[in-house]
Amino acid sequence: MPTAARHFRWDDLPKENLNPLLDRRLITGERMMLAHVYLKKGCVVPRHSHENEQLTYVLEGALHFWLGEDESEEVVVRAGEVLTIPSNLPHKALALEDTLDVDVFSPPRQDWLSGTDAYLRGR
Repeated sequence: MPTAARHFRWDDLPKENLNPLLDRRLITGERMMLAHVYLKKGCVVPRHSHENEQLTYVLEGALHFWLGEDESEEVVVRAGEVLTIPSNLPHKALALEDTLDVDVFSPPRQDWLSGTDAYLRGR
């Protein structure tokens, strides 16, 4: 039996501050997660990987990504563009300007939900 539908407004959701250059808001369903990620210019998301498939849709700004174990593939994702990141592909990112992106994960990121995402929190 399906669970009930839920309606959200981004502005009504709490903004979680992860470090001085990074904030996010999360909406989680049973099998996917949607996040607004707010990155200030110069914010670095350190190299990491996860089993979750990821779609990154940049609404405002631009992100420079390094992909792969050796970071040999580089791509800049600008407003209106989407990057698909397969499961377990190492990646890191740099905000080239103040950026708002929408990240979609399947399944939901348990480390984000539990607060064990130390790589984003400067720990």
